[in-house]
Amino acid sequence: MGNDVPLRNRTAWAQLEEHAAAVSPQHLRDLFAADPERGTTFTAEALGIYLDYSKNRIDADTIRLLLELAEQSGLRERIEAMFTGERINVTEDRAVLHVALRAPKGEQILLDGIDVVPAVHEVLGRMGEFADSVRSGRWRGHTGEKITNIVNIGIGGSDLGPVMAYEALRHYSDRDLTLRFVSNVDGTDFVEATRDLDPAQTLFIVSSKTFTTLETMTNAATARAWLLDALGDKSAVAKHFVAVSTNTDAVAEFGIDPMNMFGFWDWVGGRYSMDSAIGLSTMLAVGPDQFGELLAGFHAMDEHFRTTPFGANLPVLLGLLTVWYVDFFGTQTQAVLPYDQYLKRFPAYLQQLTMESNGKHVTLSGEHVDYSTGPVYWGEPGTNGQHSFYQLIHQGTELIPVDFLGFTHSLNPLPAADGATHHDLLTANVFAQSEALAFGKTADEVRAEGTAEELVPHRVFEGNRPSNTLLLDRLTPYALGTLVALYEHSVFVQGTIWSVNSFDQWGVELGKVLAKKVAGELSATTEPALHHDSSTNALISRYRTARQQED
Repeated sequence: MGNDVPLRNRTAWAQLEEHAAAVSPQHLRDLFAADPERGTTFTAEALGIYLDYSKNRIDADTIRLLLELAEQSGLRERIEAMFTGERINVTEDRAVLHVALRAPKGEQILLDGIDVVPAVHEVLGRMGEFADSVRSGRWRGHTGEKITNIVNIGIGGSDLGPVMAYEALRHYSDRDLTLRFVSNVDGTDFVEATRDLDPAQTLFIVSSKTFTTLETMTNAATARAWLLDALGDKSAVAKHFVAVSTNTDAVAEFGIDPMNMFGFWDWVGGRYSMDSAIGLSTMLAVGPDQFGELLAGFHAMDEHFRTTPFGANLPVLLGLLTVWYVDFFGTQTQAVLPYDQYLKRFPAYLQQLTMESNGKHVTLSGEHVDYSTGPVYWGEPGTNGQHSFYQLIHQGTELIPVDFLGFTHSLNPLPAADGATHHDLLTANVFAQSEALAFGKTADEVRAEGTAEELVPHRVFEGNRPSNTLLLDRLTPYALGTLVALYEHSVFVQGTIWSVNSFDQWGVELGKVLAKKVAGELSATTEPALHHDSSTNALISRYRTARQQED
């Protein structure tokens, strides 16, 4: 039985529907009371990640049925199809081989009979040589000055991954280098990123596979003008710009030496590309060796996902639990709450990874789904989030599953009061928040605290709010690689169950096409004939009138 069988017709799905009706009324307080070993039974551990999923509204039968659903959905076959280069991205007729980006030398991954791993390592080798030359000062700008500023220009996967990785690994970065990231076509993004930089000491990385992405190339052209306005000589472009692209002609026409173009492949989706040449800014920040550790973490999780039995498989468990809540509890969002300030951009990175992948309304065969897919992922670092949106998670009317990410060691240990450390207090909040969400506080417990009766309803916490806790030792490049790959593969599991293509993103395209048309109408020197709906026509006219009055 596999993906050719509609999801609702799979035996395990029907059993899960019946099971959910029996489980959903049960409270986590009762589940824990009935099983004193629950807190250690519902756990899994691999690659330095300890997953406690005991505070979910599940029992042993839930996991058994979810694992059966995975088998009936062809998950094993689908995993092998990805790792062996089958064209599982059926709408674009492409293989999905981001796992090849972190495969070690000597490993073989075939695409149409050709081993792609040597090509990956050729690019990694060139990236390493370039990073060493910049970091050591051998690479000089047009005026002979050392490069001290790196500006990555990209958007989507060419921005979110590098930004997240830089912030996450800032502890390991060369502090003599200033890294900035420009993605928004809003001119403010470029102006604020460059206003205090010296053009003679600044290197731009232009990341666009086709070298035609509107936002990226608009910002790249602005960066080029900014540089030439200061340095005057067009030949300076070759010393201050490099490209991550596959369009050699366009790169050369821009003024970048094609020798300083770092390529990648159509079997790498943008949101899965941070460990490809798209990660050049990351390598420049932390160095080739630490970037290698990042890749090693990715690869270790790849192997875990491919070879570990599903019942102990971290991405499989996380993915199945997401399906459980989305389709059997009607949840619409998933919070990811990292208790490490360095991971402040991790939830934003996951938004593209998860929602661009599984925000789909038709199956692989083009049939309209009759079940929910693709929850909204969101979050902020703890403890900041506790003072903003946790109120809704604790006492709101929406059920929001939570992933807590914590570390047993801080990269910046600082003492606090009473013999505790900052990190003790931080981690105490991880454990306390998951406990509070699960068990809450009853009306009797509130009254026992001496609370006035009229305030009791306001201070009751219903609890029964599910969460996972992922506990790691410390945030290293290797650990970051395992975490990112964990969520990549969790998304894959969800997409497999839902029978959707997690590797295309047609929903991004329509707005782009329309924006090009509207942009021409906004900037036209003569009044354009407008053929949009009445709302869009009126907005365009109002904008043009306001600009003309200003001019």
